[in-house]
Amino acid sequence: MADIPGYVRACLQSGKLAFLAILVSGGIVLQILACALYDNWWPMLTAIMYVLLPMPLLFFAGSDTSSLVTESSSGWVDACKFLTGASSIGSIAIPAILKHAGVIGWGAVGMQMGSYLIFVIAIVCYIRMNGDDDGYSRF
Repeated sequence: MADIPGYVRACLQSGKLAFLAILVSGGIVLQILACALYDNWWPMLTAIMYVLLPMPLLFFAGSDTSSLVTESSSGWVDACKFLTGASSIGSIAIPAILKHAGVIGWGAVGMQMGSYLIFVIAIVCYIRMNGDDDGYSRF
């Protein structure tokens, strides 16, 4: 992409950001619909896990997301991986536990899992977009 003009690269980056915004918005809409359509707001407990999920990454990993997929000798990065994994499992477990207890129905569980899948796709796209060499810093 070295021969592409700067304004075209900026447009492509803006398109990636718009795609991420649409994904996150879709996940939030599914989260709210899972509660509103079935007139039961218990599935909103999953939103707590969505807020807690990036916290270990922010506190322990910083801006270096490459340390999450490689082996590390740092105890802080290992703690970050553990807490992020526990938060992501909690995002799946809360709807499953609520369904098992008979508090929510299958439709709400499906929407919750769809919301989780959309958020995971958004996170993976963000990490891949952040790893690009030709980001905003080259203008």
